[in-house]
Amino acid sequence: MNTSPSQVIEAARRRLGGRLAILAHHYQHDDVVRHADHVGDSLELSRKIAELSAEYIVFCGVSFMAETAAILAAPGQKVFIPDARASCVMSEMAPGGLAEKIALKLRATGRNLIPLTYVNSSGRVKALCGDLGGSVCTSANAATMLTWALGQGRGVLFLPDRMLGENTCDRLGIPPEKRQILDIRREGALIDPRAAQKAEVLLWPGRCVVHTRITAGHIRTARAAHPGALVAVHPECPPQTVREADAAGSTSFLIRFVQEAPAGATVFIGTEENLVLRLAARYAGEKTVIPLLASRCSNMAKITEEKLAAQLANLENEPPVVVSNDIREPAKLAVDRMLAACAPRTTP
Repeated sequence: MNTSPSQVIEAARRRLGGRLAILAHHYQHDDVVRHADHVGDSLELSRKIAELSAEYIVFCGVSFMAETAAILAAPGQKVFIPDARASCVMSEMAPGGLAEKIALKLRATGRNLIPLTYVNSSGRVKALCGDLGGSVCTSANAATMLTWALGQGRGVLFLPDRMLGENTCDRLGIPPEKRQILDIRREGALIDPRAAQKAEVLLWPGRCVVHTRITAGHIRTARAAHPGALVAVHPECPPQTVREADAAGSTSFLIRFVQEAPAGATVFIGTEENLVLRLAARYAGEKTVIPLLASRCSNMAKITEEKLAAQLANLENEPPVVVSNDIREPAKLAVDRMLAACAPRTTP
């Protein structure tokens, strides 16, 4: 009799017990999410790493997430990803070497420009931020971290997501004339140094291929077909889309938005479809939840139940995610700065 992937996963759980923890991002398919010990967005899962005592941490997401988990893991912990080819297009738009060259060029004038990278970036870019006094942000805390970064020096280099950067500037009231979208072609030779000196926020021109497809036109079409519908989108969407929506926020914010919508409401959500369809099933019969656009991340989809099962079946002999110390230490410093800046406040 053939053994199903689910049976293989459960057998691994019995074999490894508390030595195993499975983490999954909200954008994973239900077949993967149902096996996870913890499901969350980038900030939630980053915070979760420090709480884990498991020896084996299997991260169901994309490569930068597993790499970040490996950076934050304690000595003796090993991090795995079921498919190392599950990359992130946005992250790849900011190669570490190019980011370093441009950051140093912009600081060569003597300006203390603070680099702030979205978590959707490589360990090398995070390490650059750690080395240069900067930090990391997520879509949930981008406004907090951009405010923090502006207070650390004379301007901020925000990378790699231009859309999140622009939407965060809008939220903080930083006007367009105080921003510059960098031209990174020819290794930054086309950057206007005088314009760069005047800008408070310098924006790397990266983007998410899933979210940038969601337009203001999709919102107008949805509202025309469903008068009174509520619309919330992810801040990786274009600024015009965010302005047209009722609200914008991280995946955890979008989940709360649906949860708090009144009974009987029709709610359109602009983000990766796996999460939206999961919310639609959860609230079926109470409220109607519809994807603003059928849009899925092909890299997230590389993690499947079958691949998770195959890795867990022989986990002790699988190669873990490896981060060299010259990357790990400054990258961890950058992430730790974020976690400290965003630590929940307690009232005495």
